Amino acid sequence: MDIITSKDNELYKFIKKLKVKKYRDLEQQFLAEGRKFLEFEENPKLIIFKEGISEEIINIAQKHNCRKIILTEKLFKELSSQENSQGVIICYASKIKELKNLENNIIVLNRVADPGNLGTIIRVADAAGFKEIILTKGSVDCYNDKTVRSSMGSILSINIYYIEENEVIQFLKEKAYKIIVTALETNSIPYTEMELTEKNAFIFGNEGDGVSREIIKNSDEKVIIPIYGSAESLNVAMATGIILYDVRNKLEKK
Repeated sequence: MDIITSKDNELYKFIKKLKVKKYRDLEQQFLAEGRKFLEFEENPKLIIFKEGISEEIINIAQKHNCRKIILTEKLFKELSSQENSQGVIICYASKIKELKNLENNIIVLNRVADPGNLGTIIRVADAAGFKEIILTKGSVDCYNDKTVRSSMGSILSINIYYIEENEVIQFLKEKAYKIIVTALETNSIPYTEMELTEKNAFIFGNEGDGVSREIIKNSDEKVIIPIYGSAESLNVAMATGIILYDVRNKLEKK
């Protein structure tokens, strides 16, 4: 196992660039930090340990057939995004896909901006059995370190697509999806009353502005989550979880 001690090392400089979105996009690779990622079956491109890491963690990593390196504590700290790091960072190939034939039920996120929200949505989508997420351009990078961390590994299980908003509408209509949006409109219905078809697209919007007017205009059904207390609204990740589990319940009863 190689030990890197200099910040001028070419591999180290390459890894450090992956902390910047434009280089992640260029290299189609991203970083995930934490021991938990070693438990997944997804094979990494590289595993990075901090010097002094326990033999236990090194042994867990042996199941992965990839290059492994050790960094000095100082160099590792420059890569780490966590205050109390467990001393392991994993480099994966990106999973951004070309838009083509998708499963019958998909999630569309319209300019969701908060990386923690996106990570939580990816996690809850995975938990509820959804495998396809489309993000409209302008949404936060799904490989932001906070997003990856918040997904708790589900980033490795979900197919993700980034496309322009007008292309989303065109694609959904061409493929005969029922477009269901969360929107506070006069003709919105409680989410529990939505009716599913064979192919459904569930659209959630930006934290401050919601779903765009253009998407709402092209939707087939608008739904809301009723508020019974004094709360003004629900966090988009929480709203997504509530609706997706209701959808899962409906699908299980079919």
